[in-house]
Amino acid sequence: MPNASRRDPMALLRQGVACHQRGAAAEAERFYQQALRLDPRLADAHNLLGLLARQHGDAAAALRHTAAALALRPAEPVFLASHGGALAEAGQLPEAIRLLRRAVAARPADAVSLRNLGQALCALGDAGAALAPLRQAVALQPGAAEPWLALAHALRESGDPAGAAESAGRALAVGDAGLAAQARFLLAALGHGAAPDRAPAEYVRDLFDQFAPRFDAELTERLGYRTPEALAELLREAGVPGGLRVLDLGCGTGLSGLALAPLAARLEGLDLSPRMLAEAAKRNLYAALHEAELVAWLPGRPAAFDLVAAADVLNYLGDLAPALAAIHAALAPGGWLGFSIEAGDTAPYTLGEAMRFRHHPGHVAGLAGAAGFREVARREVVLRTEKGAPVQGVLFVLTRP
Repeated sequence: MPNASRRDPMALLRQGVACHQRGAAAEAERFYQQALRLDPRLADAHNLLGLLARQHGDAAAALRHTAAALALRPAEPVFLASHGGALAEAGQLPEAIRLLRRAVAARPADAVSLRNLGQALCALGDAGAALAPLRQAVALQPGAAEPWLALAHALRESGDPAGAAESAGRALAVGDAGLAAQARFLLAALGHGAAPDRAPAEYVRDLFDQFAPRFDAELTERLGYRTPEALAELLREAGVPGGLRVLDLGCGTGLSGLALAPLAARLEGLDLSPRMLAEAAKRNLYAALHEAELVAWLPGRPAAFDLVAAADVLNYLGDLAPALAAIHAALAPGGWLGFSIEAGDTAPYTLGEAMRFRHHPGHVAGLAGAAGFREVARREVVLRTEKGAPVQGVLFVLTRP
């Protein structure tokens, strides 16, 4: 770059945008930062740094930069939308909704902000209010799968399974390969098509990435969630000792780690969601945290653990045989496995409208035996509430002889 351009913040900003557009994120960030050093009031540079941070899952940096851009130009619709989106991803939903509504009022044809507004309303539990902005989003972008899929989820949450299936079908018809598996999974949960043997990894990752900032409060305060505590209690009653190498499978934000820590000499966590893992790291419970899919990751750790615990994890898998075989291989002889399932009456499993699998306990016990486990304890429990109704489950404690 010529020397004159190095002293021109707008030239640096344009260079950054060019890098950003071709996927050179680190180079783009460097140009944006250089532009800011020359002109700290360059709101566009803050906003673009916030966009980069959102793309990389850095919620704190995204909030910082989008807030700085909005403070400099508080009526700018793009900055209202950017900071609103960052707030939504950080779980600060009421303030996100307020800003996104302002952004949409200023730019009624902004399909992305309409979709973000609808998804934030749905996440806050107001699926009915989410329908209007999401219907506007699909009207503006009828050839995009993402708004159709967001509308399908809101219709499902609002109690319109027929409308949800129609919208999921529209999402599938778009032909977006990245979202096709999620659309098929939703259709199967609504009774349209055979249930797959597992939830799409992308769906699970996105679901818990979005849920991470409000996960603890939502589950423990609103849904009465206590599966980790109940599982740890059953493990102790079954004779599981302390001082073990423990793997918290699907560790989430570390709620389960709190319950498992008294049994652990070394505690590790595994999860698909990077934002869940970031929350778990804040607890300072884990010696190591791993971002991976369990069936792919476990076979590379033969006999590495004395206890594997999975609280509310296996309900995102239909066929449990591969997971049980992988866990068996990762356990040392004499090791322990504790896990929960959502209980169903139909063998082997059913996929519910809530988009989780319910397993027949007898079938699970048979799979465990076939994988080489011996059952030590089993207990029927209420895992949590959902829409005011108890979610029935079963806890298992197994050992590898």
